[in-house]
Amino acid sequence: MNKKTKTRVMVECSILIAATIILSFIKIYEAPLGGSVTLFSMVPLMIISIRHGLGWGLGSAFVYSVFKLWLGAGNFAYVPTVTGIIVVILLDYIVAYTAIGLAGAFRKLKFTKNEKTNETITVFCGVLFACVVRFMSHFINGAVVWYEITKNGDWNEYVHTVGMWIYSFVYNITYIGPETVMTIVAVPAIVMLLGILKKNTRNA
Repeated sequence: MNKKTKTRVMVECSILIAATIILSFIKIYEAPLGGSVTLFSMVPLMIISIRHGLGWGLGSAFVYSVFKLWLGAGNFAYVPTVTGIIVVILLDYIVAYTAIGLAGAFRKLKFTKNEKTNETITVFCGVLFACVVRFMSHFINGAVVWYEITKNGDWNEYVHTVGMWIYSFVYNITYIGPETVMTIVAVPAIVMLLGILKKNTRNA
């Protein structure tokens, strides 16, 4: 990749990171103790990964994770131990949001000879994979850290009726589930946009 191309990709990534940040503030549903369904906020970061590969995708998603960490720093006041805070930083922010950059993990695989169909399949698999990894990160953190804090703080009644793994699964699926479905629904639009971007790049 020459210097001109690298600069162009960096500018494109910056724009798409900014788009993700803006869309993250447009919330369709907000869970009572953190987490929300946004207006396709993961899509711009996923486009970076699908279009330019895991290096650019994970790097851009990491930048976004640091932004989310900065926004959520106030939550650390509820975590009683340093170890707990470190786990929250890693699993609820760095790993969870950087995982969005995994959407391009299947971009070079060949499932079928039809180029358009293959692109749709690889985008779908990548989007689903990224969402599942993000969910698993929040899920583990919810069980290991937030379950006891929620229980001790008596923040809701449901936490007293089930174990930590079931509680964390149910809580996190309420917002990551719909967010995943919305992002998957956007796959055809992502594929179409990628086609336009590729055409514009070739003509540039």
